[in-house]
Amino acid sequence: MNPVRNIGAKNINYSLYENIIRQTSNGVKTILNVKVDKKEKEKAKQIASQMGVPLSTIINAHLREFIRTREFSVKLEPRLKPAVEKEILRRSKEYHKNPKVAYSTSSMAEVRKFLFSK
Repeated sequence: MNPVRNIGAKNINYSLYENIIRQTSNGVKTILNVKVDKKEKEKAKQIASQMGVPLSTIINAHLREFIRTREFSVKLEPRLKPAVEKEILRRSKEYHKNPKVAYSTSSMAEVRKFLFSK
């Protein structure tokens, strides 16, 4: 029986995946040196490990997709920093417990001061 690995949200037959990779490669390997932020590399490596594949497999898959489609995508969806998200959730819970004592302001300057005070 072939092992199945969870890659992202999809379960795929890993042996089939390995065969596809072998068939699309001409067998010649090279080293690609790219400068990346150390923290980003470690986080990407950790996520890849959780998915059960080496980071190089993910990078190679993206390179093949770029070559095949001649396009790449960048998501510009804003993401809050974890500390900011945590603070918003805390204040939201606080508000829902007692809306009468929630923070209020009458000017944009006060809002900016409040948001950037930490």
